[in-house]
Amino acid sequence: MENLNTIKMENLNKYVNNYITNKYVLEFVNKSAEICNPDKIYFCDGLEEEKKFLTGEAVKSGELIELNQEKFPGCILHRTAINDVARTEHLTYICTTKKEDAGPTNNWKSPEDAYEELSGYFRDSMKGRTMYVIPFMMGVPGSKMNKIGVELTDSIYVVLNMRIMTHTGRIVADDIIENNFTKGLHSKGELNLEKRRICHFPEDNTIMSVNSGYGGNVLLGKKCLALRIASYLSRKEGWMAEHMFLADIQTPDGKKFYIAGAFPSACGKTNLSMLIPPESLSGYKVRVIGDDIAWMYIGDDSRLWAINPEAGFFGVVPGTNIKTNKNAMLTIKKNTIFTNVLLKEDNTVWWEGMEDPPDKGIDWKGDAWTKDMKDEKGNLVPGEHPNSRFTAPISQCPVVSHEFSNSKGVPISAILFGGRRESVVPIVYESFNWQHGVFIGASLRSETTAAAMGVGKVVRNDPMAMIPFCGYNMGDYFTNWLDIGKRMKFPPKIFFVNWFRKNREGKFLWPGYGENLRVIEWIIKRCDTFSNNKEKEAVETPVGYIPAADAINTKGIEISKQDIKELLNIDVQEWLKEADEIDKFFSKFDRMPKELIKELNNLRERLKK
Repeated sequence: MENLNTIKMENLNKYVNNYITNKYVLEFVNKSAEICNPDKIYFCDGLEEEKKFLTGEAVKSGELIELNQEKFPGCILHRTAINDVARTEHLTYICTTKKEDAGPTNNWKSPEDAYEELSGYFRDSMKGRTMYVIPFMMGVPGSKMNKIGVELTDSIYVVLNMRIMTHTGRIVADDIIENNFTKGLHSKGELNLEKRRICHFPEDNTIMSVNSGYGGNVLLGKKCLALRIASYLSRKEGWMAEHMFLADIQTPDGKKFYIAGAFPSACGKTNLSMLIPPESLSGYKVRVIGDDIAWMYIGDDSRLWAINPEAGFFGVVPGTNIKTNKNAMLTIKKNTIFTNVLLKEDNTVWWEGMEDPPDKGIDWKGDAWTKDMKDEKGNLVPGEHPNSRFTAPISQCPVVSHEFSNSKGVPISAILFGGRRESVVPIVYESFNWQHGVFIGASLRSETTAAAMGVGKVVRNDPMAMIPFCGYNMGDYFTNWLDIGKRMKFPPKIFFVNWFRKNREGKFLWPGYGENLRVIEWIIKRCDTFSNNKEKEAVETPVGYIPAADAINTKGIEISKQDIKELLNIDVQEWLKEADEIDKFFSKFDRMPKELIKELNNLRERLKK
């Protein structure tokens, strides 16, 4: 037991189920226990018996509610605190030695100040509780891209979510070599909003989260490691960690294309990854590899390859139903954790848009609810929170791709950037080349909703949909994209898509949902190296290539030629205003690559001509 020479005996006596011998892990556990002072320290083994045991313990304590096991086998419900229902971006920090390394889009603390503040918040935070040690792996078993982490938490909800979202327990132990793992410490603490902190220490490969129990703040393998820490590591190591879905698309003649896509929230990323082809395009097959995160690297063939590092979905449920996302609904029928939804009288769940509302139930706060309840302003009271969630294994999805478990990943044919824009931006356009495509991603702007921002409808800059998730200076992040492009001989094509353009009457011009495959069809034709009609399919404009007038297949839908014309319209004056807004955003960065400034100037010149 020489590896335990730094472990205090009183902490060693608290150990339950310990199978870890790595001295760095044990030192991390011991030092954290000295601060948090748990009653017990339980090492999670990842076995099925453990899931049953922990679920039972959490149901007994009231942390979880077991749902109707006949209708929702293996499913449970969790309610977070009323002040703890979403990611708290203003309390999320990147802690680097130099402030400029965090950049202007991140909140910054010095590591010294952050560690000092956190040590106070963590002091005795687990007294009377159990510290659960979760060794986990982000990635695909056998992949060279995998990253290992160890999360310490006092929440069974976190343990059960991590079991779905990552590979956990004994199967990971052999992959922990010396000090190669990300250290993650989480405590619910007092759930005090004033003392809530989600801090990332890229230089130390460490994450600390306190006074929150909401998934996005406390599942430290997800946004924290897989994007914020991984984006920092990827720049050092020459790859990319991106907020992207991955989809496998097969054409009627059997050709396979793999696409990745980065969209801000409320722009249809999950729905697109599980898209069901319309009847008129029934020869197509769409399979999901991932709905949220992609790790991308240059393969030996000089193409861009990608894996999904997650094992589960952590999705928003309001508005999800058989019409909008049938495959998601089928996925969550079993072995799913629901968060902040309505509990019905038959011990099943409901949310807005799922089906007709029940007459009554227990709302997400734990209060009695009826479908006719109104607030003081006369508005109907929702039974679920707008950010209510489901956590479910990807393996349960009826359209999961066989490539989901491919340790090498898949070669990417196209990268899509998307946003919600009612005007200005056409339904789809293609970049002229990789550098111009990076400019398109870096200048991504998307409309938010009043519910999301609390300030009405605004257009927010969200480069590559990574504003909340980039773990270092975004100017350096853009440089990494450009450098990756210089190292590839066969880069994927880059496109921008916008399903949300409206006419003057405020009605959507495009039907959306499964019909979006019609636009994807044009995209993959543009990527098909063996296509004979590529040049006839597109028209060059100042912003990029757009589809020719009849290039998008509209068979089977009612849409006028005038609507198609409007969907593809490029208004020069509006785009010059757009260029001014991009210029304002770029001016925030003292590390903005000169190549992107050149692309902005080129856009203005093309528009003025």
